[in-house]
Amino acid sequence: MSAPKRFPDRDEIAAVRAEAEPLDAGGEGPETRRIAGRAMARRGMGKLVFLDVVDRSGRIQVICDTARTGDVDVHLGDVVGVTGRPAKSRRGEPSLAAEAFELLSRNTQPLPDTFHGLTDVEQRYRRRYLDLLMNEESRDVFVARARIVTAIRRCLDEDGFVEVETPVLQPRYGGAFARPFVTHHNELEADFYLRIATELYLKRLIVGGLERVYEIGKDFRNESVSYKHQPEFTMLEWYEAYADYGDTMARIEALVERVAREVLGTTEVRFRGRDIDVRAPWRRLRFVDALSEHGLWLRDEGELRAALVAKGVDTEADKDWAQLVDHAFSHFVEPTLVAPTIVHDYPVEISPFARATDDDPTLTERFEYFAGGMELGNAFTEINDAADQATRFEAQSAHVGGEPGDPDYVEALSYGMPPTGGLGLGIDRLTMLLTGRETIRDVVLFPALRAAKD
Repeated sequence: MSAPKRFPDRDEIAAVRAEAEPLDAGGEGPETRRIAGRAMARRGMGKLVFLDVVDRSGRIQVICDTARTGDVDVHLGDVVGVTGRPAKSRRGEPSLAAEAFELLSRNTQPLPDTFHGLTDVEQRYRRRYLDLLMNEESRDVFVARARIVTAIRRCLDEDGFVEVETPVLQPRYGGAFARPFVTHHNELEADFYLRIATELYLKRLIVGGLERVYEIGKDFRNESVSYKHQPEFTMLEWYEAYADYGDTMARIEALVERVAREVLGTTEVRFRGRDIDVRAPWRRLRFVDALSEHGLWLRDEGELRAALVAKGVDTEADKDWAQLVDHAFSHFVEPTLVAPTIVHDYPVEISPFARATDDDPTLTERFEYFAGGMELGNAFTEINDAADQATRFEAQSAHVGGEPGDPDYVEALSYGMPPTGGLGLGIDRLTMLLTGRETIRDVVLFPALRAAKD
């Protein structure tokens, strides 16, 4: 006989457990309930069989009196449907007194130790289905991630932003310093790139008059893997007409605080052993001042390289001043930014899309924001002058790994783009911060991994 293909009118286990909580020990409620989930433990006591059944909402003990239910042919890990009444065991455990149960799916594999869960870190990532099955904490992380994304959408939607979708396959990649993945389109007989950012397409929409747009989607960068880097990751980018980077600073502070309150009920989190409060306002720090504190705000390439080498930093991979100054900041400043901090006014050499500041053309209205010693995102007042952007692209081409040009984007700007503030936020990193997970692989359901060794 085949297993049933549906189990309708199901109640969540958490709701049934709450119904059983106020009952007296040994008592039963009057209403019949139907639950379904995994049988994760089994104990016998004479004619009574006790099962622990788990669904997404929680766990409950099921009391099976075999005189009523018949033999209980259930293996650990089986998916079962149970009909019964909320009850309290004689020992006071909220339960469901079973009247009937159905086997919905048979488990034919031995489960990991049900007490310790799946503890092998490598196996948790490679067999995420088992990690979620055995570790309630992992399930909680990914439910929290979903709620974080929902809260972000709600916040932006209420503020008048329009969610859009832009191409993942792009004939030109742009919007960041990064090495792309390349693929070939057979029908069009052309190479395409998996996008490294959504930026240039979203700003085309600002030109088109949508005024406030955002996208939450996957970006791809063919680069290193670390505790905070994956080749495939999720980004939020928004662009707001008639705003500058000051407006954007205020908006991101408010958004992160609101998301934390909605998802966690608090603005206080613990990340990498530190207590952090994401409540606005955040600390402000000029990029120049941050490096000056370490004696590293040096405009001459040779002097900066020598200063870094004197501090024990290997600069062999840094080919020009732009790479050196970025290395100096990431090595000496970023790890110290534990409390939420906005670092602003970056050098023009590493800011290809940011407008120059009013008082110094060598610096730009760009900021990055950090918490827990980790960058969360990047933002700027956008260049909205076509000639200025074309010049900036040309200057970038002289830098190693610089931003490639995009003539079509420059043409779009020539039709006039309003003053605009734009921002990118790493969804994976924000989830790490708010859930206290120390590696990005803990907040990505199926992270990229090296091939398993035989």
